[in-house]
Amino acid sequence: MKLIVGSKNPVKVNAAQIAMNQVLGNIGEQDVLGMHAPSLVAEQPMTEAETRLGAVNRVKACMQAEKADWYIAIEGGVDNFEDGPATFAYVAICNGDQWSVGRSANLPLPNSVYQALVNGEELGPVMDRTFNTVNVKQKGGAIGLLTNNLATRQSVYELAVILAMSPFNHTSLFSK
Repeated sequence: MKLIVGSKNPVKVNAAQIAMNQVLGNIGEQDVLGMHAPSLVAEQPMTEAETRLGAVNRVKACMQAEKADWYIAIEGGVDNFEDGPATFAYVAICNGDQWSVGRSANLPLPNSVYQALVNGEELGPVMDRTFNTVNVKQKGGAIGLLTNNLATRQSVYELAVILAMSPFNHTSLFSK
């Protein structure tokens, strides 16, 4: 079984592999390929719609580039909701025939962080500066920093992939 992940970021690749192993089993490291896949959206998506589109675009790029059994893309974004700014991720999954798109939970963001994003910065570097870390987006992410590592970017992405796999787990229920 071959799984292509629309990113070379180890957090996204590991999250996809671990989640798919939980859902399907037997997905070894050699069966997973992380590849550069353009999102065709801003480097830092600033709305739910833009974030969702980025995940879908990454899967489509992977499907055009190489044959596989499964394609997954995870796109992180931010938006300013009724209760304040938050970050989240969209997950797009395709097996060549069927699609599923899901979303992670929201992580509230401090207004100072959100304003830096509105001014054109990307979340990872803003969090690195705020918490004096290096390349946190390939580690625990803003999620790890703001939850005191009770949750991490990877753990949230794993759960989002597992949830998005529901239509594949119960195809007959979702095809009606």
